[in-house]
Amino acid sequence: MQINEIREYWLLLNSRHGSAGPLATDTVNRILAQYGAEDRYYHNTRHLTDLICLQQQYAPFIVDNDSLLFAIYFHDLVCKASQHDNEEKSAQEALRFLKKIGYPEEKQQKVYAFIMATKGHQNPLADPDLDYFLDFDLHILGASPSLYDAYTKQVRKEYSRYPSFFYKKGRKRVLQHFLGQTCIYHTAAFREKYEKRARENMERELEGL
Repeated sequence: MQINEIREYWLLLNSRHGSAGPLATDTVNRILAQYGAEDRYYHNTRHLTDLICLQQQYAPFIVDNDSLLFAIYFHDLVCKASQHDNEEKSAQEALRFLKKIGYPEEKQQKVYAFIMATKGHQNPLADPDLDYFLDFDLHILGASPSLYDAYTKQVRKEYSRYPSFFYKKGRKRVLQHFLGQTCIYHTAAFREKYEKRARENMERELEGL
């Protein structure tokens, strides 16, 4: 999926809700600029594309695809390695936009909650759609070893401002958090496809830190 396809898919999404005007165009241009920033080595337009493609692949299993798509587009809009409120700010950006286009109130809150859930990758809503969204966001953990290693290098670049000992300490906490869970993935489909390799990848990374 190319940049123009990301833009067109967004405009199609908005057209379904009567909002394919200047606001939608200006917003997607801002989204693409944010994801395309020079300091985005992993949480970039490629990551955005991957999640959109996964949404398309699993769309038949998702109840509210449009809310999930809005969450995908906004979930990493704000992504600064030095900040701890990226999810909150991204969710607030989504909420502001959805209010402007008159998206249903209950669905506004759903999108907000979906984005906030990426902070700990837990599903307090017990919403099956959120299970898929969280699994999409973590699909890279179950990638081939070479792709996983490339991902770890990209993430390290995003945190390049931090010295090695500090980064490794934080990274270990992240890996131990996921490895300590009964299941990394929430859906049966992703557990079957990615769980084993994700654990192998993370255990290998942990041993090397």
